[in-house]
Amino acid sequence: MSEPARVLVVEDAETIRVAVLAALADAGYAVAGHADGSTLEEELLRFRPDLVVLDVMLPGRDGFALLDVVRRRSEAGVVLLTARDAVSDRLRGLHGGADDYVVKPFELEELVARIGAVLRRLRRVPSVVQVGDLVIDADSGVVLRDSEQIEVTATELRLLGYLAAQRGRVVSKMQILTGVWGYDDYDPNLVEVHVSALRRKLEAHGPRLLHTVRGLGYVLRADES
Repeated sequence: MSEPARVLVVEDAETIRVAVLAALADAGYAVAGHADGSTLEEELLRFRPDLVVLDVMLPGRDGFALLDVVRRRSEAGVVLLTARDAVSDRLRGLHGGADDYVVKPFELEELVARIGAVLRRLRRVPSVVQVGDLVIDADSGVVLRDSEQIEVTATELRLLGYLAAQRGRVVSKMQILTGVWGYDDYDPNLVEVHVSALRRKLEAHGPRLLHTVRGLGYVLRADES
């Protein structure tokens, strides 16, 4: 089994840091957290994160300064986390090499989804994932069920890859919108349409893998247990 992606969270507000670490651990990531960036250089070598979540408003070196450190010393992805919502701050972070920018207050589900999206773009999560008799190879675009290839569209492949990365966990429509399409203010019916089409293709080759959890969302798992 592949090792989980490693996420380092640098956030001085303890309640936020603890909540983010718990949510990421629950999503299957290996995590580490610090209240400031005083040991960032050492952590980049010791923990070797695949992605760093940086609060901009930190004591000592701020998130923009730490972003420069990450970019000089690591190939990790970076998500900036801050109460600043000015366009100039967003542009400064993105031009400085950040992969995404999340403004406080935020929903934990959204942050986790955005982190997953960045990790997939950077190919820091396994290309080949298996759920029961279903095999998804994101790099080659191949989906197999019981060794038979299933033809899927590019969008269906992204959706299936997202669900497979969260396999066994219920994900909401809004999480899927953010993780697959990159936004959270679009019609959730978009998710229903693509889930239904994908489900039909999967079930043409075997029993149900993609389940609806009424009132909560969807889960990809090999059985109903």
